[in-house]
Amino acid sequence: MNIEILPTISTTFIVLSAITVAIGWVQIAQRKIEAHKKTMMLAAVFAIIFFTIYMSRTVFIGNTSFGGPDELKIYYTIFLIFHVTLATTGAVLGLLTLYTGYQDKLKIHRKLGPVTSIVWFGTAITGVAVYVLLYVLYKGGETTSLIKAILGT
Repeated sequence: MNIEILPTISTTFIVLSAITVAIGWVQIAQRKIEAHKKTMMLAAVFAIIFFTIYMSRTVFIGNTSFGGPDELKIYYTIFLIFHVTLATTGAVLGLLTLYTGYQDKLKIHRKLGPVTSIVWFGTAITGVAVYVLLYVLYKGGETTSLIKAILGT
């Protein structure tokens, strides 16, 4: 398998996750509760697939550094930090929202759900932007695996 396709595959899964969250949002507005539960679980599965691919690539292959112009590097880095913070927040909120929904803690779930969805949409949008900056607009920079970085090999 061509490992250069992995960022495209993982980005596709985070987009699929956001799309299914949007579908789930419409379903709950229409009071289709069982469909909503299934759709949100599918969104979580898509997010887990993304995370598994992303972390596997990070550990074994590496992360790609920004390969665009040096004068844009600081802006890219700030944007990337924002994206990672948003993604981490979205993941934690997502777990809490799923938990409260499946535990029938609906008062909390109804407050968390919309916030989580918006954060997740932001995560997906900024994730696609990072992908475009690293692999579409500019040729990616150096890629170093976490294992190589730790072991110094």
